Amino acid sequence: MKQQTLHRAFSVEGKGLHTGRWIHATFLPAAPDFGIRLSRVDLPEKPTYEASARYVTATNRGTVLENGVWRVSTVEHALSALYAMGITNCLIELDGAEMPILDGSAAMFVEEIKKAGIKQEAKEAKTWVVQEPIRFENGKGSIMFITPAEDYEVEVLVDFPHTIVGRQRAEIKDLMTYAQEIAPARTFCFFKEILPLLFIGLIRGGRLNNALVIGRRKYFSPLRLENEPARHKLLDVIGDMSLLGCRIQGHIYVERPGHGFNTTVAKSLIERIAE
Repeated sequence: MKQQTLHRAFSVEGKGLHTGRWIHATFLPAAPDFGIRLSRVDLPEKPTYEASARYVTATNRGTVLENGVWRVSTVEHALSALYAMGITNCLIELDGAEMPILDGSAAMFVEEIKKAGIKQEAKEAKTWVVQEPIRFENGKGSIMFITPAEDYEVEVLVDFPHTIVGRQRAEIKDLMTYAQEIAPARTFCFFKEILPLLFIGLIRGGRLNNALVIGRRKYFSPLRLENEPARHKLLDVIGDMSLLGCRIQGHIYVERPGHGFNTTVAKSLIERIAE
């Protein structure tokens, strides 16, 4: 496919899920080969770096990119939307250390990308074509199996020891369905996790309007989609794997995905692709 950027800039604003601070994010068109970069415009000299797995420093309840004073957390939903919508070149300016959580999904990012329009550029997008099966395991039950395919496909299986969630599966075989079938799926947590997460300084901006909270026997808000937790995990996989910095032609199957596992695989693949 050709490289693509936004036709015009757009902005979103809202609380950060973990910091609880109000943050503005502006997405701007960029030239060919620019890639996806994030700029902290609130810091001196506005440090700007690419969205790359090389900069992942933390993955507790979100993917954190960091290099010196430059730090941006919870990037996965915005990156997932950009990748799924085919945006390969974009500058994201933020006035805080976290991407706004918005409604906890990628839906608002997708809608703003649609409104801004997509501009095709002359150069071909860098694409990693999977030539042979590759398997990763972390020894804790997480498995990623990447195999050759005609297009980009993702399949996930989640397995929680919980009566409501349990084992769930989600897949996408055509990114044209992302906006309807994946983007609306919200980040989620179990009710019993809330106080421990607050105690370690996370989810300060978490509310029922930006996360799906799961109790012992019920969801605290109606599901938007069947198997919404699994679909959100798939959304996260797309965002985390976009940190390879290229398009992917292949089938990605993941059991028990998580930001730590996803980004560890992405780091390993960056080195493999560069060989």
